[in-house]
Amino acid sequence: MGNTINMEENFKKNQDFITEINNVKIERQLQMRNQMREREVALRIAKNRELFYWFGAFYLTSIAWAATNFRHFKKKSFAIAPLIPLSFIMAYQSDLAYGNKVHRISVEAEHIMQFEQDLLSLPLGVPTAASIDLKRHQNDEQKKMHPYLPQI
Repeated sequence: MGNTINMEENFKKNQDFITEINNVKIERQLQMRNQMREREVALRIAKNRELFYWFGAFYLTSIAWAATNFRHFKKKSFAIAPLIPLSFIMAYQSDLAYGNKVHRISVEAEHIMQFEQDLLSLPLGVPTAASIDLKRHQNDEQKKMHPYLPQI
């Protein structure tokens, strides 16, 4: 009789230990995903800043070209006309690279996630373990029937 109580206590301890291990595992996965997301955001911001440098060089070259043509063609305004759309592009890129555009985008994303959930739904819903196994089984069958065809 003492053995069954001892076994139940050990079983309970093992269950608690496994639950704790799983909680730590989930927390680590969440932490890893968050760090990966932060790295992706940092890479995206760095990419936008690099693109801003290229747009800046192009914009300054366009200004020099337009000023030269403006003087050469006796102050006709068609020489500076391309600067108007380029100014909008330059302003957008500078706001994206150095302004608070990323913050405004994340606020809008939060708004979409809270109030427009229907825009975020997947076409066939969230994949289930059964649907993944079915697709895996179908791929295995296709390999058996057509071993030389590439996977889709």
